[in-house]
Amino acid sequence: MKIGILAPSSIGNPAAEAPVSAFAAIAYPEVDLIFHPQCYEADGHFAGSDERRASAFLEFANDPGIDAIWFLRGGYGSNRILSRVMPNLGAAARHKTYIGYSDLGFVLGALYARGIGRPVHGPMASDIRREGGDVTVARSLGWLARGDRQGLEPGLDGRPAAAFNLSILAALIGTPWLPDLADHVLLIEEVSEPMYAVDRLLFTMANATQLKGLAGVRLGGVTAVQPNEPEWGESLEFMIRRWCGDMGVPYLGRAEIGHTQTNRLVPFGIA
Repeated sequence: MKIGILAPSSIGNPAAEAPVSAFAAIAYPEVDLIFHPQCYEADGHFAGSDERRASAFLEFANDPGIDAIWFLRGGYGSNRILSRVMPNLGAAARHKTYIGYSDLGFVLGALYARGIGRPVHGPMASDIRREGGDVTVARSLGWLARGDRQGLEPGLDGRPAAAFNLSILAALIGTPWLPDLADHVLLIEEVSEPMYAVDRLLFTMANATQLKGLAGVRLGGVTAVQPNEPEWGESLEFMIRRWCGDMGVPYLGRAEIGHTQTNRLVPFGIA
């Protein structure tokens, strides 16, 4: 199985390539990881210019010899190439699985909105560098190579689901790239924000007309929370319950997703 690795957002860290390749060679010998040279190019903040990142994406996605796309890392920038990429995806792209999270929620959402491929919110190749990162990336490699369901988020219950970083979800609202999530369970997570910003993002989610008809909301990890001055006075549990109440959808509890070693797979739709 050939898995193409791309960096549609921020510059990739070359230090991830050797350990993830070595782990895959030992644990998943049927897998051939192919890192696009674009991953390590630089154009300011980004892993190459918008045009370069888009052309690399299209090269791998439209290549019938590549079976799946696994994103190297997030950061910021995949939204900037959507208008270049989505209209130009061909037949081969429609049969691939795409795995990533964080900023790659832009891509996963846009693919799902257009019925292209099998988008999955899950660990990326650079997660090998986390403590216990071999276990983390094994969830994605196992799903891609063997259809291994052990890495799936354990609360998936047979209803269609989708997962997003909360900041990415908020940025998608009001755009043509947000999929119709009616009757879906929505899983959300966040990282590196103060609590007031998390609350503001939940306000955006709760009042978005594009998100009407959700089956429920689950809250994943909210990590690396930045200091709030003055100290924030509400718990995450209180906040999410309040905004789900305003939204008129059930709060269905916690989820094992986020910018952590325990991040698990959430296939968009029904697993």
